[in-house]
Amino acid sequence: MLRLLHTADVHLGARHADLGTQAAAQRERQFDAFRATVDLALTEKVDAVLIAGDLFDSNTQPKRSVERVAAELKRLVDARIRTFIVPGTHDVYDRASVYRAYDIAAMAGAVGTDLVTVLTPDAPRVVVKPLNAVIYGRCFETKRAPTSPFAGFDAAADEDWTWQIGLIHGALAIPEKTDGDDVVFTRDEIRASGLDYLALGHWHSTQQGTAGETTYAYSGAPEPVAIDQDKAGSVLLVTLDERDGKKTVTIEPKTVGRTRFEHLDVDAARAATQPALVDMINKKADKDLVLDVRLTGVRPDSLDLDVDEVVAAMSPKFLKLRLRDQSTPPLTEGPIPSAETILGSFIRDTEAKIAELEATDDPAAAEWRDVLRLGRLLLSGAEVTL
Repeated sequence: MLRLLHTADVHLGARHADLGTQAAAQRERQFDAFRATVDLALTEKVDAVLIAGDLFDSNTQPKRSVERVAAELKRLVDARIRTFIVPGTHDVYDRASVYRAYDIAAMAGAVGTDLVTVLTPDAPRVVVKPLNAVIYGRCFETKRAPTSPFAGFDAAADEDWTWQIGLIHGALAIPEKTDGDDVVFTRDEIRASGLDYLALGHWHSTQQGTAGETTYAYSGAPEPVAIDQDKAGSVLLVTLDERDGKKTVTIEPKTVGRTRFEHLDVDAARAATQPALVDMINKKADKDLVLDVRLTGVRPDSLDLDVDEVVAAMSPKFLKLRLRDQSTPPLTEGPIPSAETILGSFIRDTEAKIAELEATDDPAAAEWRDVLRLGRLLLSGAEVTL
């Protein structure tokens, strides 16, 4: 039996320009997730940690940041847990590579051992006798791959060893979706690879599958790199077993990230005023929460809502707050003025139009409800600010 911890796309050092003042806090969350990954590896007493690319967000890293990473890897070294790293497309193995600038294995105290291995185009394969395994890291010296990472590859040549494990940072081919990606490969190539397990990076959500005898998986980012990545936050605990000549691979996602995502639908009828809506949102306040609030239903005339004002006031209480007003104004209540009047004629014609659109679920019905609301106010002599 072989137990692995698979992660990728940690993107340490990401700048997070979209987060403003929260950017530094999110960088620390990413490092905390990496530390939690190491904690999990130690707790689970895994045989090896696989990092399938983009450990760093770029090759431009201050020495202090690399030292922090090396200190975490040293914890694994001290526990005799091996780490295998393949460069990605952000920390690409070009002439400016962070892996050329720094000897991470030496910094982690692994000199003279095989406890920290960076797989490169010049050294893409390592035999690990204590694990009865061969580890392959397929990467390039350029961000855009000149060929498939599987070009000329066949793990069958190493069939004397029990386990063949690969690491690749790239996109599984999806017609018309991944054509422009820097590194692309196909399910057929995975099927023909002869690998037992393929640890993938590049996609930030956890996904897994099989192709022939090969099990493959994207671990996803251990902490979201962008705040709309609500399927990030995990690493994969992978168990490879062989009994009576039959190999099995089981994958168990483990949460290590702090960022949480929640969608909240609020019926406008329950939020009669803007302060009432603010009180509802305030109950969810959490600095690790990305909250997406959607106001639905028919809003009362008493609800005078300024979305930007609410978001500005409440955002400091969340990692990120989004408020979408998808509510609709009410139709006319009470007696309608005579059809001979402009107001009466307008209300009847507009309500007929709304009924026609709603009968076919046409989204334009919401706009026409606004037309009705504003028209009633204007024709009744009210001052309306748009």
